[in-house]
Amino acid sequence: MGTNPRSTVGTVTEIYTYLRLLYSRLGIPIYDSSYFSFNTPKGACEACGGLGFEISVDLDKLIDYDKSLNEGAIKHRTWKLDSRYFNIEKVSNLFDMDKKIRDYDEKELYDLLYKESTILSQESYGIVQNYSHEGIVTRLMKRQGDSRGLSINEYDRLFFKEMPCTHCGGSRLNKNAREVKVNDCTLVDLLNMELVDLYKFIDNITDVMVKDIVDKMRKDISNIINLGLGYLTLNRGINTLSNGESQKIKLARSMNTNLNELVYIMDEPTVGFHHRDVTKIVDAIKNIVSKNNTAIVVEHNRTLIESADNIIDIGPGSGTQGGNILYNGKLDGITETSVTGEFLKKRKSLNDERKNIEKHYEVKNVNIHNICNLDVNIPMNMMTCITGVSGSGKSSLIKHILERNENVVKVGKENLGLNSRSNVATYTKIFDIIRLLFAQENGVDSGIFSFNSKGACPKCGGLGILKMDMHFLGDATQVCDICHGKRYMLDVLNYKYMNKNIAEVLNMTVLEAIKFFDDQRILDNLRILSDVGLDYLRLGQTLDTLSGGEVQRVNMSKYLNKKGNIYVFDEPTQGLHLKDIEILKNVLRKMVLKGNTIIVVEHNLDFIVDADYIIDMGLEAGKDGGKIVFSGYPKDILKEDTYTARAIKEYIKRDF
Repeated sequence: MGTNPRSTVGTVTEIYTYLRLLYSRLGIPIYDSSYFSFNTPKGACEACGGLGFEISVDLDKLIDYDKSLNEGAIKHRTWKLDSRYFNIEKVSNLFDMDKKIRDYDEKELYDLLYKESTILSQESYGIVQNYSHEGIVTRLMKRQGDSRGLSINEYDRLFFKEMPCTHCGGSRLNKNAREVKVNDCTLVDLLNMELVDLYKFIDNITDVMVKDIVDKMRKDISNIINLGLGYLTLNRGINTLSNGESQKIKLARSMNTNLNELVYIMDEPTVGFHHRDVTKIVDAIKNIVSKNNTAIVVEHNRTLIESADNIIDIGPGSGTQGGNILYNGKLDGITETSVTGEFLKKRKSLNDERKNIEKHYEVKNVNIHNICNLDVNIPMNMMTCITGVSGSGKSSLIKHILERNENVVKVGKENLGLNSRSNVATYTKIFDIIRLLFAQENGVDSGIFSFNSKGACPKCGGLGILKMDMHFLGDATQVCDICHGKRYMLDVLNYKYMNKNIAEVLNMTVLEAIKFFDDQRILDNLRILSDVGLDYLRLGQTLDTLSGGEVQRVNMSKYLNKKGNIYVFDEPTQGLHLKDIEILKNVLRKMVLKGNTIIVVEHNLDFIVDADYIIDMGLEAGKDGGKIVFSGYPKDILKEDTYTARAIKEYIKRDF
């Protein structure tokens, strides 16, 4: 749904548009509809321009008060030791470079942080040098207003915190728009209401002049409430929604249309959903189908698969080992000869092991979104599953942990650079070794075996494909007619290593390459990929062609042999078949055995029942969430009556 800070639940669902129409017709005084839009100059807050927030430097992220400047008290890379700006601080003679920042007096602290730009002079070797000095905060705030330094700005924002705009209180609207009322409520009041309360307000408007507007809003809001999002507000930024919440909003928009005879293709619509909400998704899809539409759903969720009218199972393996239809028919006809059938008939038993907890990772006083003053204790050297319904505060808790502890590593597809020049061989760092082996075997420069350098096909530049600009349409691609997709100049392909040219080696799968090479450096890296279940990938396969599940596992391979760290995984089962989930769990188990702590936000019951420890959040979402409703070993959750507890009880006793 994007990350545009101007997009809100109200704008993407278009409910806000109808609210603006309502206020332009019934509000006093009367203004045009555009006066109630924070995306127009007429309606936007004069201070924040309609964003609803202002930024300020977070000094705790920027400064280590227990260090001196010489000890690296400034955490920002621009002022790292011996950098240009660090040396300016040094020669300015304004500071004692060995004095702890905590011991600075008021003037010293002001000069370090907030001093306006001042020209200073220094004479050395008979030459007078002039340079400018200004406070760190002053410089960072200036850079945020400079649209040229985009990459710098992105890094700088790590040291900023967002606060609601002090002028509009986060409402985004200007004074005139904020004061107009309908039935004693301002538009701001309505934008900040939870949708369940907003529905009640709308339902009480009986003016005939706005009947069509009210009817439309009632229908749209009820669709969202029925999907379990009644706790959201229209003013909630889209970039703050969890994956599950975003999915539900998209589904609600599809339910609102009266179009029929359409084919809807849905790629894992249950992503981010708790078991309680999956049935709502099933009902929503059936609602779409009931309007004479067809829904084709790519899905791994047990409940949705078992609710389908027809199942097409593709396999049996992945990559070159897949591509065959194993089954096409109703659920009751699926057998264990189908990979999906085999795993649908299996049920994991609940982990009854009670590992000894020697130490906790303590998270104190969490205050973010719907979480207030929460303390969390996460067992170290174990795999902890954080569960709970969508909107209960799981993602907010993880965000807090990641922002407060730079030593906690989040592992996901966002860590991976996805482009057409990065492939499995380059990512695993084995390509340099392979090129060196080819160079030594043939007595030539290793650079000619790089498709990003000397050896690249002159026509496609080493991409293997040619892109054609289709102007108003998307780019079209075709295989290069010179190298035929092999990426290299024809001469390069004459050089062989063990009777294979470089293109043939890149076309090998990981499994084939393990059998082909005897260089231990190559074998060690490839076996890690094999351990995460990716031995079918080709060495030359570009990372931008991988599925979400494959990307996640490629990224996991980077951390597999590291020790003593805390890793966070946000719904790692996304895109994974039931069989692949077993592989994923085995990988995470190996990481735990190496002394790592694994924290997983997850809804998948096959995964949850196998955790070492469960932290269940809820009980509901929004204002009724943000609390820990259970924390303990998996077996103990059976004594509870949370939504997760109910789902687990149903899972372990249900037969296919």
